[in-house]
Amino acid sequence: MTSPVEKQVKKCIAGLKKGTLTEKDLNKITEISDISNTGRNMQDILYLHASLNSPTSDILAMRIVENGEVSDGPQDPDDWPYQTVIDAVRDGWHIIKFPELALMMDESRTYSLGFEFILERPGGLVGSSEFTSTWSTY
Repeated sequence: MTSPVEKQVKKCIAGLKKGTLTEKDLNKITEISDISNTGRNMQDILYLHASLNSPTSDILAMRIVENGEVSDGPQDPDDWPYQTVIDAVRDGWHIIKFPELALMMDESRTYSLGFEFILERPGGLVGSSEFTSTWSTY
């Protein structure tokens, strides 16, 4: 698979051979490279605390790390983008950690708020996420 940078370099080489290479063509390599390397390797993490250990149970609390920014989201749970873990899965998130059920064996102690699910998705280009633009106002 050829990367966007490799494609642009090949285009520049062809333009050089034809005598049509321009400064704009060369600058395009830098633009593509900057876009490719900014945020591409970032991972978005979504922490969802559910009322039960089922992905279909209601969310009690949430936090997201997206494009390197941490947010608790809207204060009103009705404004959260996901009401259940399965809603997030349907939106492309992948569960990477299920709740620690062994912690729930000791009913005399409380270890956390609800049942914590951790989800991830590969980060896209910085600023491309609907989460970031929606949540940044809170």
